[in-house]
This record gives sequence, C-alpha cells and structure tokens, in this order.
Amino acid sequence: MKPKYELMSPAGNFPMLAAAINAGADAVYFGLNVFSMRANSKNFNIDNLNEMREMCNESERKVKLFLTLNTIIYPEEIPKLEETIIAVKDKVDAIICWDNAVIMLCNKHKVPFFVSTQASISNKESAQFYKMLGAKRAVLARELNLAQIKEISEIIEIECFAHGAMCVAVSGRCFMSQMTSEKSANRGECHQNCRRSYTITDSSGNELQIENSRVMSAKDLCTLSLIEDMKDAGIYSYKIEGRGRDPRYVDVVTRAYRKALDNKLTPEETQEGIAELEKVFNRQFSTGFYLGKPTGEDFSTAENNEATEIKLFIGKVFNYYQKISVAEIKLNEDIKIGDQLVIIGKKTGLKRLYIDSMQVENNDVKEASKGESVGIQIDGIRKNDEVYIVRNKEKKLK
Repeated sequence: MKPKYELMSPAGNFPMLAAAINAGADAVYFGLNVFSMRANSKNFNIDNLNEMREMCNESERKVKLFLTLNTIIYPEEIPKLEETIIAVKDKVDAIICWDNAVIMLCNKHKVPFFVSTQASISNKESAQFYKMLGAKRAVLARELNLAQIKEISEIIEIECFAHGAMCVAVSGRCFMSQMTSEKSANRGECHQNCRRSYTITDSSGNELQIENSRVMSAKDLCTLSLIEDMKDAGIYSYKIEGRGRDPRYVDVVTRAYRKALDNKLTPEETQEGIAELEKVFNRQFSTGFYLGKPTGEDFSTAENNEATEIKLFIGKVFNYYQKISVAEIKLNEDIKIGDQLVIIGKKTGLKRLYIDSMQVENNDVKEASKGESVGIQIDGIRKNDEVYIVRNKEKKLK
C-alpha cells in the first residue's frame, strides 16, 4: 500500500543507506560513479545494486531506490548512458533526470523516471509537458512558494526538498566553479565558491568592509515547522539533501522528519526537533522560498559547520560477541561512563548509546584510557564497525 507521504533520504555509501533505512526513510536517492551531481562523493557502482536492493527489501518499509542521472550529458556519452540505463533496469524504482536524452532512453527501455529540480519546473504547463513525456513525478524548482506548488500538484505527483543545503543559484546551473577551476557544478564537480569569505575591492584598490563576508552562502533549508502547510500544498515526497554528509546526519535528519510526517507536531515538539537538527551539519536554517522570497537574513554567517555537536573517531569494534551482545573496542581516546557513542558500519548503519557500564579485563570500570581494550554491551553491531564519541562543540567567540 502506498504511504500517504514519502520521506526520501540521501545515500552516498552503504552506511548511509543502512542509516536511512533504520531511521524510517520510505525511499533513498543515490548516484553511481557516472552522471552524478555529486561526482566528488564516493557513490555506488552498478555491481552494488543487488546488495542495495536486498537491504531495502529486508526493511519493514520496503524502501525504494531512486537513481540520480541528472548531470548534463554530452554527445559522446550517449552510448555509456544507454548502457547504464539498461544495466539498472529492474534494479531501481525510478531514475531522477532532466536531460532529454535520459528521458528518451528511459522511455525506450521502459524505466520509470522523475524530472529533477534541475529542470526548474515552476508552472502547470511545464509539469503537463513532462507528464506527457512520461514523467511519474516532478521535483519542483526550489524558487516556488507553497501556493504555487499547490497549483502544480493538481497536474503531477510532487517531490520537494525539505531539508539541507541550498545553492546560491537555487535550482542549479551555477558556473562559478567552472570559471575559477574548470570544475563544472553541472557535472557534479562544484568547488562551492559561494561558501567562501570574500573581500570587496574597488578599481582603486580600496576594500569595503562588510558585516557578513559570506555574501553568497545560503543558509540550509529547514522545513520542520512547515510540514503541515507542505502537506496542504499537495507535496507527496519530502526530500532530504545531503549525499555528501555522513550516516549520523542521515540518521538524525531522517528521524526528525519521520516524526513530523507521521504526527502533527506541537510547537514544543517542533523546537525540540530543530534542536536535534542543529546537532548535525548545518549552515544555520532558513525556510527557503516556501513562505516568500528570501531576504538578506537567509544568507549564512557560518564559517562552515554550525553543528552543536561533533563526533570523534575513537576506534573500531575489534571483536563482537553476539551471544552476549558485547563489543570489544580498542580505544584511540579516553572514554567514561555517561559518554555518548555512535557506531557506524556498512550493514549496521548507525547505532547510538550512552555508556552506562563497561569492562576492562572483565572488571567494571568508570573510565577507560587510550590504548586499552574495553567491553561495552550493545545490540546489533558488527566486527570492524567504526566507533565515535559525540561531544558538544565549543562555540567560537566572535
């Protein structure tokens, strides 16, 4: 049975895929090592698809797999593109694209496709056009407000971004990276010039001091407080940006939006959810275009990452004793009772716990030191999983 609303999470590798599944995603979107808008991410390859499908099918929600083939396609790449589409047929639930060559080949080989936000669908006529071409869904332009989205939702199933990074070029097609380093954002190689700090200098060499030197760096999108309005606007799929992030980001953000889609949050619950979202990677938050055009307040003052917590690698699971659910960890850092740990692995995804007991050489201890092997009880992890400690991030004085 099709859910009333779909929550779609990013997957850049197997731990992120497992984290998304475990946190409650209905679908994940991912790229391959070709034709991906995140060419600098690790991505998957075609040989991974059977294992990915198996993981999704084993999940309670029978998580769907959506493949992004959403870069510009050059003439000499058409044979490779067709080869890729043939290879993924029946292994993915849909392809997210915008180049007409991809659309034509999807139709030729009977592969369902969605039209990417790169197409900038911003009116009913454009939505109707892509529907006539066979599109099952439109990922709308990010420049739209909720009233405009509601009108288009009468034509075709709608997917919109709910959370994550926003490009200064909004729906894409930025050329700054191409100009400065010959790395095209439209080929997934963006160097993120817009995230840097700039000094403005006139033709005489005079410098202008401005309050916020990050004049092009947009805040991250956060719509947790708008979910009910987005439902009313006819949005079916709620997409989390972040294929370049880590499994903890996927876990925290997916859980927050899962709760919001399944329940009408109280104002207090919304604020609690936003506080959780602030713990992982963010450049401060904005509601984007949903309530109207952004203002100067929607540009970030963050140097890079405003997360209120950080995770530090402290070792790997050296052994896991499944019968007693105890992990043996060789420590790279000191830990103590009460510390928060996260364990990340290919099939594990992400597990979190607060240490309430631990043993060194079969003796209960309150602290364990770097270099020691410590035993900690936790269910459902695996040998060689990575272990991190989560700590509050110290605020820099301005």
